[in-house]
Amino acid sequence: MATHLGDEGDTLETLEHLLQVSQTAAGRARLNAEGTLTAVLRRLSSSPSPFLLPRLYLVRNLCYCDHANQEAFLAAGGLDRVASALIGEPSVSMEIVRTVLQVLASVAAGGEAHMDAVWARFFPVWFREISRSSDPAICDALCGVLNTCCTAGEYRRRLSELCELERGLPILLNIVITMSGVCVLQKEAYFYWLLGKVCIEETYFTLVFQGLSSVNIIGIASCGVDFTKEQIFLLETLLDGMLSFPISKNFALGVLQILIEAYTITTASSLTKSVAETGHANTALQYLLLMLRDICSCKQRSTSTEDPADLFQCEDLIELLLRFLRELEPPITSDNQEIQPLSSSKLAPYQGFQKDVVSIICNYLHGRKHVQDEIRKQDGIPLLLQQCIVDESYPYMRKIATLTIRNLLEGNVANQYEVAQLELKEPLITPQIAQMGLRVEIDEDTQRPKLVNILPDLDAQTLAQCIYEFDLNVASPRCLSTSLATKALISFIAQAPTTLATDQALKPTLSSNAVCRLSCPRRQLWLIFALIRNYLCTREAIRHSPIWINNGLPLRQ
Repeated sequence: MATHLGDEGDTLETLEHLLQVSQTAAGRARLNAEGTLTAVLRRLSSSPSPFLLPRLYLVRNLCYCDHANQEAFLAAGGLDRVASALIGEPSVSMEIVRTVLQVLASVAAGGEAHMDAVWARFFPVWFREISRSSDPAICDALCGVLNTCCTAGEYRRRLSELCELERGLPILLNIVITMSGVCVLQKEAYFYWLLGKVCIEETYFTLVFQGLSSVNIIGIASCGVDFTKEQIFLLETLLDGMLSFPISKNFALGVLQILIEAYTITTASSLTKSVAETGHANTALQYLLLMLRDICSCKQRSTSTEDPADLFQCEDLIELLLRFLRELEPPITSDNQEIQPLSSSKLAPYQGFQKDVVSIICNYLHGRKHVQDEIRKQDGIPLLLQQCIVDESYPYMRKIATLTIRNLLEGNVANQYEVAQLELKEPLITPQIAQMGLRVEIDEDTQRPKLVNILPDLDAQTLAQCIYEFDLNVASPRCLSTSLATKALISFIAQAPTTLATDQALKPTLSSNAVCRLSCPRRQLWLIFALIRNYLCTREAIRHSPIWINNGLPLRQ
């Protein structure tokens, strides 16, 4: 079979064989020596439908990573010839468009002259027309061409033209709108790289973000306009790719500005709507906080002297974050020192908001003494100490807050001294502690908090009554776990350490989390309290009490 194109033409079989040869570097070099690329380009504009796509495939393969073929492509007028493939057919298939874009990306990789040639021939009219396609594969192939042209050489000039309002920006916006309808994108897609370069590495994030708004203005919060789904998609995409690009200060500042807008919209909406009805603002706020968290960690991940978080010192980021935490009003205490929820407390915009805010502060504190000092000056140390709580709504909240306190105090004598001067005024009794029949008191000798039983002392008669009640409720674990008998039995054991120490088998059972939390499965709960009951039944005073004699309470096996 022939390995080159003769003057008499080619056949589909010949093209298929040439495609196989062109898949290797050695094969491409051999075909280049035979002048195959020039011959294919000469026939391209007059190709009938069955031959057009195989010939485009062959041109694409020949130009891939082969500088000689890339030069030959330009010398043979290849740009005009592949452009004719887009207008030569009444209805061009999406595969032909995608292959033409792949050819352009391969040619543009040849150097500055090749990038300029592709850019001058196809930008902006052809690229804008192609960007209107609703096919994500077409848009991603277009991103491949744009990304190649905006990577080396005079890429900043081409990048600025791509982001001009009347010329190139509609191309980017059309691509984002098309890609926003795709459920899952591969992380290696050209779309990610182009968007990361334009928004994260360069200075055009705010411009692209506002271009996707439903109104063409800067500062959407002032007009009461919610975010669009395309803007949310842009934030989600950039969040996924932030760690792959150097973060510019313009991007960091844009994130902070839009964060303030999102919080303003969320706060205004929460006055009249529930959290679930506040539109896209809550989602935007969550993504922006996570982006801000990653920006503040750049100094930890990079060896560069540039730190995009440095500009936040001028933007009063700490004041903003502490305000977020203060507006989430903490619980108050009643006269009996029990924690009561506020009836008019402000709800968090979304579950995990408080955790995300503290995470930003944690990263921002690391290695930045001026941030440590600023928190102290704004009286934020007690506020951050209040975040060291155990809350099932915010997983790992206590660990994040503890790490934040470490970063706050590390190497800062003034902050360490202020924390050392804090005094414990009075303890708080949480509902969980109160339900266990305990309260918190301050030990007069050590000045440390301790748990104290608040149930009355139990005599033998009361203990026997508790055992009897235990027998009545043993079939119902729910009643057993909340009954006075259960609390009384635990209270008695807790106040008899010397007696308890004599029974080593009972001690680990009583100290287990299952007894303290009263939330173990039915069988486990029955075994634990049956063991306590049997232990009490061995006491002489209980076995001689009237209720014991009248009911004949046996030991349970």
